[in-house]
Amino acid sequence: MNGPVVEIKDVWFAYNGLPVLQDVNLTVNQGDFLAVIGPNGGGKTTLMKLMLGLYQPIKGSVRIFGLPAGQASHRLGYVPQDVSIKTSFPVRVLDVVLMGRAKGGWWRHYTPEDRQAAREVLERVEMWGFHQRRMAELSGGQRQRVYVARALISEPELLLLDEPTASVDAKGQMDIYSFLKELNTKVTIVVVSHDMMALTSFARSVACVNHRLHFHDAPEITKDMLELGYQCPVELIAHGLPHRVLDKHGDH
Repeated sequence: MNGPVVEIKDVWFAYNGLPVLQDVNLTVNQGDFLAVIGPNGGGKTTLMKLMLGLYQPIKGSVRIFGLPAGQASHRLGYVPQDVSIKTSFPVRVLDVVLMGRAKGGWWRHYTPEDRQAAREVLERVEMWGFHQRRMAELSGGQRQRVYVARALISEPELLLLDEPTASVDAKGQMDIYSFLKELNTKVTIVVVSHDMMALTSFARSVACVNHRLHFHDAPEITKDMLELGYQCPVELIAHGLPHRVLDKHGDH
């Protein structure tokens, strides 16, 4: 493949006339593992939905694999934020993964090839032994692995994950990021998260989004990014070491 996987140029986006993203530029190259950080309401999820083609910018362009966003959706996998399964709904692990093959609707008839593909991705995320379990019976980390498997069954070249460890315990978080790092040898990854220590341990590059975007082509979080993204004292994690970074008003 020639050219970048994601190319965002001069993008602006607004809800009901209120700017959410302003003059955003970003390039994601093949094989990258991009961590997207920033405060709530800063536009991280909006940025991801622009990549998916679910939203259209009011200005600028978003291209995925050289095509307008939305035209390359068959080459993308997506794990959304706050995926939940009602405990009263008896959906099995295998059923959830097969939904990733349901281009014409979840009610489609699945072929033996579909079921073999589901087995392969569940084995890949070490969850085949749970394929007959109900989703409600799994831990948070196990459910996230199933959702990743559902995204992987379409054999994506770009995997987008929005807060994949939001409801997972500390061990589950590290397991998920370790798996994503292994997966990154074959798939380009963009992940939105607040877990800065884990991200700087596993990511290759970092983008901080707070209406505008600051990109750093290394797995570390700079003072400028924190000032842009949070504008308050936060823990800076660089090269695995915590540092205290203060805003221009001093420590509060």
